[in-house]
This record gives sequence, structure tokens and C-alpha cells, in this order.
Amino acid sequence: MKPLHHLTKSTPANNAADLPQRSVLNGRAALFALVAFGLFASHDAIIKQLGGTYSPFQIVFFSVLFTFPLATFFLMGDRTSATLLPRNPLWIALRTASAVVTSVCAFFAFSTLPLAQVYAILFATPILITLLSIPLLGETVRLQRWLAIVGGMIGVIITLRPGSVDLELGHMAALAAACFGALSAIIVRKISGGERALVLILYPLAANFLLMALVMPYWYKPVPLGDLALSALAATLSFGGMLFTILAYRIGS
Repeated sequence: MKPLHHLTKSTPANNAADLPQRSVLNGRAALFALVAFGLFASHDAIIKQLGGTYSPFQIVFFSVLFTFPLATFFLMGDRTSATLLPRNPLWIALRTASAVVTSVCAFFAFSTLPLAQVYAILFATPILITLLSIPLLGETVRLQRWLAIVGGMIGVIITLRPGSVDLELGHMAALAAACFGALSAIIVRKISGGERALVLILYPLAANFLLMALVMPYWYKPVPLGDLALSALAATLSFGGMLFTILAYRIGS
């Protein structure tokens, strides 16, 4: 696998000769996305377990804290001759804000709802990404993908079964996580060709760390070594998921 900083943002195929290469790149992107979702799913299971004991603010804080060493080691291997200053500061600021909201809302939802209900709502994220790709990225969504969107929405409705459960604050948090997560993903797709992968990752991490450090003392509970280890594992899974997500958005439609 090539280092992330050697990858450039892909462009839609302009002629028939580009279609085979585009198909190969989309296949690779789908595989990278599948790996990312697998890592995130494992991460979410750990968050669900920790959520029964600790507040979302404390969970986010320790997850981010353990991610910084991973980012540091990744940076040590990055030979790109550039700073960590963003080339697209406004987009990075919007992605950072979206990522912070997504993290807090998703962690709260996982802490208060069954995993199946949270995922039923979060499954709307790829659907929202596809819809947002039209006005924000100018991508063409063909018939088969519209059919996939409709099928996905039907699946969400069947899984969630509206009316079978009372809506809670956790459901609203999960919906907010889906919406802001989709916006964050679209921004990654839009600017990843011109931004270093670590810039896309570090700014949301730093913002999460600072904000959670401010509010965490009000909900802090002592953490035994076993739970610290789980937090470190969750951070590792999340970091890997973010890298594979960025890789997927760089090469695929």
C-alpha cells in the first residue's frame, strides 16, 4: 500500500478509456471502506461497553488522548516536506466542528441505546454522503446507486421500526451523528487531494481533546487499568478506521 501522502484525489472518468481504471479504483476504495467500517464497528462495541460506566465526554477524552501517540509515530514516517498548517483552513474548521459534534453525539448514542438501534440510524450516513456528493462535489449518481439509496433507506426503516420504541435523546444524538458524519466525510473527499492525511486527522483530535478536557472534570470517574487498555484499543481502531476512510475517499467516487 502506498503512503497516504502519495495519493492524489481522483477525478471522474472523462472518456471510455478511463472507465477500466476508474472501476479498479472504485473497487479498491470499496475494500478500504469495508476495512474502515470493520474497524469502526469494533471500536463502537468497546465504546458501548465503556458507556455503561463513563460519560461520553470522558470516553472521548481518553480515546483522543491515546490517539496522539499513534499520530506522532505516523508523522515520524511521513517524509512530506510540508507543515501541519491547513491549505484549506475554512474547510478544515468546518470538518473539525463536524467531527466534534459527531464524536460526542455518537458516543452518547452508544452509551444510552442498544447497538442495533444506533446502527440503524447511523446506516443513513452513506446515504447522506451520496446525496451530498451531488451538490457539494458535483458527482453523478447513476440509477443503480439511487436504487441502493432507496434500498438502504428501506433497510433503516425496517431495522428501526418507527413506532415500536419511544424516541429518546439518544435517537436524536445518533441522527445528528449521521448528519454531521456525512458532512465531515464529504469535506474529506473534497479536500483530501490537497491536504495531508494528518492535517485531516489532527485538527479534529486537538479540538476534541481541548473541549473534552474542559468539561470532563464535571463527569470524571476514576478509570482502572483494564478500562484504560480498552480506551487505548478503541483509539487504535478509530485511528486505523480514519486512515482507511481517507484512503477510500481519495481514490474512489
